Amino acid sequence: MSELNAAPLTPADLDASAFQPADLAVLGEGHIAYVRPIRSEEVRRFFPQAPALTPGLDLFALLSASGAPIMLADSRETVLANALAQDLHTVSLH
Repeated sequence: MSELNAAPLTPADLDASAFQPADLAVLGEGHIAYVRPIRSEEVRRFFPQAPALTPGLDLFALLSASGAPIMLADSRETVLANALAQDLHTVSLH
């Protein structure tokens, strides 16, 4: 099941055992993004190219459906505005 099917879903399509990790990773790619609060100490885990940040900062990451980093900001509103500008539907991770 590596390609998205535009046809209506059938019970076979909903069989979780048929999903591979790669299928789940791209589910929603280009349409869904995750807003995740993170601490400055975690930034390099998601954004390896980021400069060193002051420890203890509360930040927000916007991640693609596959988990790829899109942006980092100091406010949730900023990442939501960026997602909206890119026509992405957002969900929150805690």
